[in-house]
Amino acid sequence: MPVTALIIYLVWLALAFGVRSWVQWRRTGDAGFRGAALDRGTVQWWARLLFVAALVAGVAGPIAALAGLPPLPGADHWLPQAAGTGLALFGVAATLAAQASMGASWRVGVAEEETTDLVTTGAFAFARNPIFTAMIVTAAGLAVMVPNLVSLAALLLAVVAIELQVRAVEEPYLRRVHGSAYLRYAARVGRFLPGLGRLSH
Repeated sequence: MPVTALIIYLVWLALAFGVRSWVQWRRTGDAGFRGAALDRGTVQWWARLLFVAALVAGVAGPIAALAGLPPLPGADHWLPQAAGTGLALFGVAATLAAQASMGASWRVGVAEEETTDLVTTGAFAFARNPIFTAMIVTAAGLAVMVPNLVSLAALLLAVVAIELQVRAVEEPYLRRVHGSAYLRYAARVGRFLPGLGRLSH
């Protein structure tokens, strides 16, 4: 199972970041990455650092299992691992679908001086951050596939990084840039899941 998890994870990384940025560059001339020179200690800098740590831990979990790190007691069973495989594959597909919904507005990170379209259709009609939701689903599936401390740390780091990025960076940015249009959207659509985390006007 660690080998399968590692393959799924590496394919997900390649598709979600490598191939997606190449497609974005072919369509727009811009790879979509923002915040290459973030000021040290800013909220977005911390969110980026935690997210990178989550990505590294996500690779390290299956590798640690292959190197002999034991699973958590009682967690090494084929049935939940099979369910985790399905969850991880669903997360990969959902990540790509949500990225496609964003179209030319797809970005990694926020550039404060930039204004992009407010996307409210496709996957964004059901949740305001469907890409991040799908990433958490992927990480959760992989953690169930390889249930050791490193994989659980990867899941925890991913959740903390995403929550920090969404609540402290992206939502304030979208309020500033899109004003009442974003507030109306956020009042009817949940943050990560339908109906949950809607904002009041």
